[in-house]
Order: sequence, then C-alpha cells, then structure tokens
Amino acid sequence: MDDRSQARWRLDGVRVVHSNELDINTPQTEGMSRAAAITHARAGAEKLWAGTVVIHPMAKTGAHHHGPVESVIYVVNGRARMRWGDGLEFVADAGPGDFIYVPPYVPHQEINASDDEPLSCVIVRSGQEAVVVNLDLPSVEPNPQPVEWVDDLHPPRRG
Repeated sequence: MDDRSQARWRLDGVRVVHSNELDINTPQTEGMSRAAAITHARAGAEKLWAGTVVIHPMAKTGAHHHGPVESVIYVVNGRARMRWGDGLEFVADAGPGDFIYVPPYVPHQEINASDDEPLSCVIVRSGQEAVVVNLDLPSVEPNPQPVEWVDDLHPPRRG
C-alpha cells in the first residue's frame, strides 16, 4: 500500500464521534432533547443523519413530522409509546432492542411510557436536511387505536 492510499483513508475513512461530542444545536421538538452524531459537517456523511434523543419520564413530545425524510428509531432504554396519524389516532409501544420506522410526512408523537425511567433512543434519518415540522393539531384523538405491526412475514397473533 502506498503512502497516498494510507493518507486518503486516514482522512476519508471511518469516523468515530464520541458521546461527549454530540451536537445539541439541532432543531428541537417540545418534550425531547435531540443531539446529532453523524452529519455531513461532523463526519462527512452524504445520505444519512444519526443522533440520539432522550425523553424524560412521563414526558411526551409535541406532534411533528420530518417532511420527505424517513426515520428509524432504535430504543436503547425505556419504553416508547408512538402515536401517529392526522389526529394521533393510532398507537404502538416499543421497548429496548425494538426498531420503529416513521415514513415521510407522517404526523407523530413520541411518549415516554415510563413513570420513572428516561427513554433513550438512537435515530437514523435518510437525509442530511434537519427537517422538523412542529404541528399544532386542531384535535387529538383521546383514545387512540392500538396497531400491531403486521406484514407477510409476521401475521397477526391469534387469541
């Protein structure tokens, strides 16, 4: 391996962003604290954004969406309750080790379903643009409908 190749990969290879180096200067939504880890400015990423979110016990975010960006949320600690829809009329829970997928433009709200434990998650988005559209929903469904994830590989559970 020549010196040019080594120099290239040294500067353009793997990046490590340590937990004490996260950027808290990101768009925020009431009820949560977001911090960016992987961005173009911090790591040279071109198609991804990744960071963390913490929601305090018994707290919930305001309703929001992320425009054309897809999001994946990985629950590290705590119990997440997701509500979504035009009136947040649907609900599902997730715990440590679970993944949550949020499609583009879907109004949603994250809720910490625990009374005494923070909810800590890792978020990965499909784009660099920090799109956070906070919503003022005219009416929110008081009794959301539980939704169980169902696809061709995971049919509904019976009785």
